[in-house]
Amino acid sequence: MIRFRTGPVALRAPAARAARAARAARAARAARAALATLVALVVSAVLAVLAALALTGCTTGPSLEDQGEVTGSPGDSKHLTIGSAGFTESELLAQMYSLLLDHAGYDTRIITVTNREIYEPALESGQIDVVPEYAATFADWLNAKANGPDAPTVGSPDLAATMTALRSLATPRGLTVLPPGKAVDQNAFAVTKEYADRHHLKTLSDLGRSKLPVRLAAGDECVQRPYCAPGLKKTYGIDITAIDPKGIGTTPAKQAVQSGQDQMVVTTTTDATLDDFGLVLLADDRHLQNADHVVPVVNRSRAGSPAVTGVLDRLNSVLTTADLARLNKEVDSWRRLPEDVAREYLESKGLLPK
Repeated sequence: MIRFRTGPVALRAPAARAARAARAARAARAARAALATLVALVVSAVLAVLAALALTGCTTGPSLEDQGEVTGSPGDSKHLTIGSAGFTESELLAQMYSLLLDHAGYDTRIITVTNREIYEPALESGQIDVVPEYAATFADWLNAKANGPDAPTVGSPDLAATMTALRSLATPRGLTVLPPGKAVDQNAFAVTKEYADRHHLKTLSDLGRSKLPVRLAAGDECVQRPYCAPGLKKTYGIDITAIDPKGIGTTPAKQAVQSGQDQMVVTTTTDATLDDFGLVLLADDRHLQNADHVVPVVNRSRAGSPAVTGVLDRLNSVLTTADLARLNKEVDSWRRLPEDVAREYLESKGLLPK
């Protein structure tokens, strides 16, 4: 019996080794093919980047060597590309810009580029002509691009100072920053309506005076950011006892406040879902947050003419923070199309004919 069992195993061994060798050979061929495909993709990507850089060098934005005072006349191209950063609010703003410019006789298209590192150079080069931006955030981003990531921030709660800094950074790059609108999208702090009513809270100053202990639902970085926990303590005297790291304005963060696990959540001034969780904003009455007013930014050589900027200024003079929050909700909660929501709003404000 022992010899019988040993025999067949010995007979099968060469075949098993051959099978294993065949599988190994197939695996090696597959690995080589995958590697070749990867190399081809990398080469294609590099070529695409080089091509884009070459195109950028031939477009109308000033080169790094020539940045400084912009002397050319503002452009008035009749074919304009509007950039959207991909999130609901940016898409709504891009749609409103497009609809207004179309009505004024321009031919527009919207392109979505979710990464500022990509769309800002495209704006400089004239591949994108108009984008909605936020004053303090964009000022700090351009400052870091020009002076390095460790450069002191230039965005601040002072809108005039922020706009001065932003324009000084944008102008040498061939960009025109239009006047800020009424709408502001900045960090904000919300509590439940029941909590606010019970403790007679309308502002962050009210919360500081109450001396109530506050567990704050926020992002991890809130512990160190000067406009988050440290600022709440320093500016308002709010007793932040702990940070619950659930993110900024996320559903779990708002649920934690709704349930009473936390007392306050970091969100934004245009959050469209606060009512769904029974939350209300406490006013930033001492202006802790940066001046992140909505500002259209245009490529000066293609879209810097008074005709283009005048059209966009009409929206800036009407659109409010409350309007943006409501429009966001219609898209995010009611599942309406951004273009439909944008058009209806413009018609309601008399900016487009019905």
